[in-house]
Amino acid sequence: KDIAEEVQLQNLGSQLNSALARVAAEELKRRRLEEAERKRLEREALELQGRTEQLSYQAKDLEKYRSEFFGRLRDVLGQQEGVRIAGDRFVFSSEVLFETARADLSDEGRKEMAKVAAILRTISDEIPSEIDWIIRVDGHTDNVPLTGGGLYRNNWELSQARALSVVVYMVEQEGIDPRRLSANGFGEYQPINPDDTPQARAQNRRIELKLTER
Repeated sequence: KDIAEEVQLQNLGSQLNSALARVAAEELKRRRLEEAERKRLEREALELQGRTEQLSYQAKDLEKYRSEFFGRLRDVLGQQEGVRIAGDRFVFSSEVLFETARADLSDEGRKEMAKVAAILRTISDEIPSEIDWIIRVDGHTDNVPLTGGGLYRNNWELSQARALSVVVYMVEQEGIDPRRLSANGFGEYQPINPDDTPQARAQNRRIELKLTER
């Protein structure tokens, strides 16, 4: 009986030691997993911080080149009637670039866009390759409905066609990289002067250029 009890105690001891060893192994495994997860989160935090800083630097760099671009445009076009700067956009009156209800650039319009393209070529060579920038060409009209007898059914189509005409000219005639241009039409729906007067409608008929991120 004593021998049997001794064997039973030894077995219980062995089982306890095995259980303690398993608990210790599980605890070690858990700590290693927690440490690996902590290191992963730290790496991700550092990577996110790096990306954020990079985007911040790029934004500051783009702002520098935007200022330079508009500064040069201002020097070349700033005193010209029908051309003005509004915030971060360069605004051309539609009458400067197009004939009434037409979307083909006029001779005068092509001359003006050639000036813009010359400055853009110079600036684009200076912008670092890691900055993903574009020139947005936005077309806007007044709120006078089209008669329906022309090429365009409504002002939205006309504004889009005018913006596209500028982009196509700059690509095909001035050699601007098409990946750096975007044509957008807003019709009558983003007026800068809501008054119902001839002067307000003239202000709303416009092409805007904006150097921005893609």
